[in-house]
Amino acid sequence: MPVDPQLLEILVCPACKAGVELVPLPPEECAMLVERYREKFRDEVPEVREGLRCATCRRVYPIVSDIPVMLIDEALPAAG
Repeated sequence: MPVDPQLLEILVCPACKAGVELVPLPPEECAMLVERYREKFRDEVPEVREGLRCATCRRVYPIVSDIPVMLIDEALPAAG
């Protein structure tokens, strides 16, 4: 189940409060994130394909098994 478009309209970057946009993540980042979150999922393998990129500071917040992880400490470094 993808992120609800209405939710995307109200989500903002927790670091700078700018809007975010849905972006695909490269396969190597997806694999790294699956390993990072694997221990938090008991009966399933986490799924990671997309993230939410901040329009201003460019941090990317991963979407793990359809749940946006909107924590500054969990964000991927600023993307070009």
